[in-house]
Order: sequence, then structure tokens, then C-alpha cells
Amino acid sequence: MSKRKLTSTNNRNRNELSDFCGMNYALDILAGRWKLLILHKLENKKLRYTDIKRILPNITDRMLTLHLQEMERDLLVTRTVYPEVPPRVEYELTESAIALAPVWKQLEQWGLAHREILEGVAVSENYCTDNQSI
Repeated sequence: MSKRKLTSTNNRNRNELSDFCGMNYALDILAGRWKLLILHKLENKKLRYTDIKRILPNITDRMLTLHLQEMERDLLVTRTVYPEVPPRVEYELTESAIALAPVWKQLEQWGLAHREILEGVAVSENYCTDNQSI
């Protein structure tokens, strides 16, 4: 993703809306197809980049890298680099992200219920909660 121009309408609207209320601010930070899934997979453990990639095989390397960098910048994940050869890097949730866990669990339950209403298809509740690939 390229950087937005500071004078772009998109950037001005983003700044205005993030100051508007906490909901817009939160949605701006959590926006993206993969961010909540990455946070969800990091919920109870530290994971290396390759582990996250294995759990979410359809995410591109570029998108995973960008999302991890953005979440580190936004203080949702902590990146720990160990001085080893080859280097080992692990990601884990910050306290702020851990506080979001009940929100994504409730969102998952809502999504399952809504999908069943909309599509008439019952989906296993364990699909996102276990370590299966998506």
C-alpha cells in the first residue's frame, strides 16, 4: 500500500472521522480483511511470521507484512526480535489488543448467526476458533 498524500481528500476525511467518535477511530485502526483474523490467531500465544502465514495461507506476504507493521505502529501487537542466527521474530498481542478479544468473539458469533439467517447455512463454530487454516 502506498502512502496517502497529506492533502488528499481521503486523508482529510480519515482525520476528520477519527476525531468524530471512538467507533470511527477503532474502525480505522482495525480496517482490513485480515487484521481481526491476525489478532484472533494471536489471542493466546506468540506466533512467528511463518506460523501466521501457515494459519492464513491466502494472505499475501506483502499484506501480512503491512498489516503486522500497522498493528505494531498502532500498539496492537508487539514484535520481539531474538538475537539468534537465523533471526527469530515473534508477534504477540498487547494489553490493548487483548481487551478487544471479547469484541471479536462476539463479532464471530454474530457473523455465524447472520450467515445462517442470510444464507440458510449453519457454519461450525470452531472454524475460526481452532488453529485450522482459513
